[in-house]
Amino acid sequence: MLERAYVLAERVGFPLWCEDEAGPYQTIPHPGSGWQPEAEPGRQDHPSIRGKTCKLLTLFRPASGELRAEPVDSSTNAVLHPWLKHELEAILKQCSPAPEEVPERRTWQEWDPFPAAEQLDRFNPPLRMLLILANLAGHDSRDLVSWCSERGIGLLDTPCAGSWLTMAESVQRILIRRALEGHHVSDVEFLKDWLRDTIEGWNRHPTPFIWGGTRHARRDRAYARRHRQGGSGATTP
Repeated sequence: MLERAYVLAERVGFPLWCEDEAGPYQTIPHPGSGWQPEAEPGRQDHPSIRGKTCKLLTLFRPASGELRAEPVDSSTNAVLHPWLKHELEAILKQCSPAPEEVPERRTWQEWDPFPAAEQLDRFNPPLRMLLILANLAGHDSRDLVSWCSERGIGLLDTPCAGSWLTMAESVQRILIRRALEGHHVSDVEFLKDWLRDTIEGWNRHPTPFIWGGTRHARRDRAYARRHRQGGSGATTP
């Protein structure tokens, strides 16, 4: 379902966003690539030294590369849900209004894997966007799910231990490398400022992400032409 959403959602007329919370990131030296003079190796503080931390709330639209993110002290529901609702409201204002007649592939039943999904089309407005979330209890809270349903936001959860299926994690890794690699952050407020600057820089030149892509498709075709052996992943031509 998630792969289908990545491939088809934007084609059929509504945006697909990914959400994730990253961190905690500490106010400690962060390793990075570099060159050291001979006999003068680079040194880091002892790893047992722990500083204050911050986390990163992230909303990412793979099709355009647009990023909405905010560094915060914690990512509890009391912090995450108000931020998420505020950002989703802003995104919906940029979306086209809900159609009077629901076109093909834009029904709730089309994108919800549960058998009772047909009831959602009776009680909810038409879908206006999809949001991929990590499989956490806080993301399934009654308040958040109801709020999203009332506004035509379809929620897709990643499976357990499958958070890598949300592209928000990919962009978070890029941001952290750009902001912190090779630096010794001495204050958590500096850390937040560097993350905000990196987010602003990303949005000046956003990079769209594509699920799989042409190279992935070539590998699938090549794999399909081979014979699987013994269920181990080995193949023969």
